[in-house]
Amino acid sequence: SYRAMNEAAQLLQNKVDYPIFIQGDLPKHELLARFREAGNAILLGTSSFWEGVDVRGDSLSCVIIDKLPFAAPNDPVLRARGQLLEQQGRNAFMEHQVPQAVITLKQGAGRLIRDITDSGVLMLCDPRLVNKGYGKIFLGSLPPMPKTRELGDIKKFFDRQHALAKTQETA
Repeated sequence: SYRAMNEAAQLLQNKVDYPIFIQGDLPKHELLARFREAGNAILLGTSSFWEGVDVRGDSLSCVIIDKLPFAAPNDPVLRARGQLLEQQGRNAFMEHQVPQAVITLKQGAGRLIRDITDSGVLMLCDPRLVNKGYGKIFLGSLPPMPKTRELGDIKKFFDRQHALAKTQETA
């Protein structure tokens, strides 16, 4: 949501040494251009911002998704489809909402790896991934990748990436 995005922006202000770009401050194409040019920067956006985002290489090394991308429960199309499925004796949540959210999550995760040489960290912050049965469906839908809940593992990953980049610079 925009509220969560703006709260994140406020929390990060004056606490990080990177430029922060926020959806809505500039037109999308200009925001993405500035983000790419900056190199090490933070780009904050809502789920609607994912579509059409193509940032290759080192400019994008971490995608953080704060919550599973379920459609808003008051969406009229979602409600109508849900009612139809329920009338048929089916489980609208598991048969429609979860699969749609899985597709959206995969699209969001796909922003991170655009080329064969891309790498990075996908951080999923929603506790439902581990405390709800359907969380396994979301995790199982993602490409094979190491999983961790340890910050030290993430630091090691970025240290290796930084060392590799330095090696490539001197070669």
